[in-house]
Amino acid sequence: MSTPHKTRPDALTMEVVELIGDVVARFYSDYEDAAAEYALTGAQARLLNLLSLEPLPMRKLAHKLKCEPSNVTGIVDRLEGRGLVERRPDPADRRVKVAAVTDEGQRVARDLREGLRFAREPLAGLSHQERESLRELLRRMLGVDTAS
Repeated sequence: MSTPHKTRPDALTMEVVELIGDVVARFYSDYEDAAAEYALTGAQARLLNLLSLEPLPMRKLAHKLKCEPSNVTGIVDRLEGRGLVERRPDPADRRVKVAAVTDEGQRVARDLREGLRFAREPLAGLSHQERESLRELLRRMLGVDTAS
């Protein structure tokens, strides 16, 4: 029985894949460094960033962070203890609790994003038009609607 012939990616595609991997690694490293300036772990900083966009139930947070809900509960507990996050009833279903950032949590999340060296250095080194082109290419790769 023969196996279907799989086309190997060309050298250019493989180089792009490697470069994307390098960008991701650098982004996570910068994120960890920025988080450490606020005595946060990378996971705490990522959760805070997610919650700065919208309050979310634990289950959705776990899904977005690709971890177990019990891990999310621990992270939320620690952030709540620092006054960065609070638990509230979900307006859509009062039996469900959502985690939401406090005003201080929103400020820290904003400072974290602004503190990323990656955004200040290599990305800022691109022209406005280059950043727009990169944004559109990344959206296409991710299947995000570019009409917005």
